Amino acid sequence: MKAVRIRQPGLEHYVYEDAPDPVAGPGEALVRVKAVALNHLEAWAAKVPGPAWDPPRILGSDIAGVVEAVGAGVRSVKPGDEVMLHPGVSCGACIACLDGDDNLCARYRLLGQGCDGGMAELVAVPEHNAFPKPANLSWEDAASIPLVFTTAIHMITTRAGLRLGETVVVNAAGSGVGVAAIQIAKLHGARVIASAGSDAKLERARALGADEGINYTTHDLAEEARRLTGGRGVDMVVENVGGAIFEKSVTALARNGRVVTCGATAGPDATLNVTRLFLAHKTIYGSFMGTKGELLRYMPFFADGRLRAVVDRSYALKDARDAIGRMLHREQFGKIVLVP
Repeated sequence: MKAVRIRQPGLEHYVYEDAPDPVAGPGEALVRVKAVALNHLEAWAAKVPGPAWDPPRILGSDIAGVVEAVGAGVRSVKPGDEVMLHPGVSCGACIACLDGDDNLCARYRLLGQGCDGGMAELVAVPEHNAFPKPANLSWEDAASIPLVFTTAIHMITTRAGLRLGETVVVNAAGSGVGVAAIQIAKLHGARVIASAGSDAKLERARALGADEGINYTTHDLAEEARRLTGGRGVDMVVENVGGAIFEKSVTALARNGRVVTCGATAGPDATLNVTRLFLAHKTIYGSFMGTKGELLRYMPFFADGRLRAVVDRSYALKDARDAIGRMLHREQFGKIVLVP
């Protein structure tokens, strides 16, 4: 098969080449990839060594395609099924998995991180990672949903416990998690304030459902959040930027507000006034991925159109370097997709 593999960090080390065809083992499905969406995992691999992958690695966690073959014992899918793949692979037998917290499994890994992923013509996955693709979704749409919507659902509903009528700031509104978080928060009755680094991205966020916008390159995030709430502050900030924006996010909170964070694309270090944190009864939640059950519960909303994928641009698989370069320059709004 053709695949994009990487042997060492650096955009120039993503190579489109021949690779061995994977085989469906017991309990696995072999999927012919129709589309694979990029995440920051692929951008980071272009810059720094990745502890979760061994060279040569086929990256790509967000995948949609057609089941080509199944291994022994597989019952939930069959050849010809159109599927989208949950990116998280867990053992299925530990306490966390049996409690439904498969994202907390000690052996958890993402497709493309610890095992080969979808930047290829074929990928072998556990059968329980394959969900039926809603018929109304294109392949590019289906590939753009799993990782970011799973992450946003877990952050907003499970970790930070959004309540009806609350005000939520969504940072990096043009990112994959950002466009998912805007929709999830609106679906649950929140007032959404999008924050992004350009007015153009804020306009697109409003079209997606955001009620207001803050350009954090021209305005102070915390000051604007308080202005838009009559000085009160916001109930929740959905955060994946890190750095100075993280500190501003905590400052933007009302009493009893909470920040929920799943990443640090601008840097892992941030300062924090601990006194203001406890005096105002604020909470910071870390959030990692989400469960298969969380995504499956929300699948009907994609079928009826209440939630939708946001595709920025599609590229041929052989043009993966160009696609990753677009992400490295933060030019996208939504998901960048590769099509074999």
